[in-house]
Amino acid sequence: MQLEVGAIVEGKVTGITKFGAFVELPGGKTGMVHISEVAPTYVKEIRDYVTENQTVKVKVLSISEEGKVSLSMKKAMDPPPSAPRGGGRRPFVSPGRPGNFEWQGSRNEPASFEDMMSKFKQSSEEKMSDLKRNVDSKRGGFSRRGGSR
Repeated sequence: MQLEVGAIVEGKVTGITKFGAFVELPGGKTGMVHISEVAPTYVKEIRDYVTENQTVKVKVLSISEEGKVSLSMKKAMDPPPSAPRGGGRRPFVSPGRPGNFEWQGSRNEPASFEDMMSKFKQSSEEKMSDLKRNVDSKRGGFSRRGGSR
């Protein structure tokens, strides 16, 4: 069987690494599913999603000149059923962001990049201050505030 980019085929997982899974395809070819192509959500541990010898449905993303086959499991999945269009009011979903996921969270998380950067800087400065204080106390030497112990 000749593989083509865009084809959806079934294969058997033959190996798992920290960066992806190797899948044996029909015709004896092997391709790789990068960890970012395993599921539509963030995948921290690939073994939470696939196991060796599991049969999976994959989409052929590309075939390099050297014959390396790049695969995607998430693009081979059936799209979720869309909500029926009608008079019902739907919650606002920001363009480019999938589903009804609450991106701001229920905690008082920053709303803009500037707010997030400010929070990061503040947190970083606090951690550096704590670290410096800890190092100075272990050295038993002088601190920036002057004087000795």
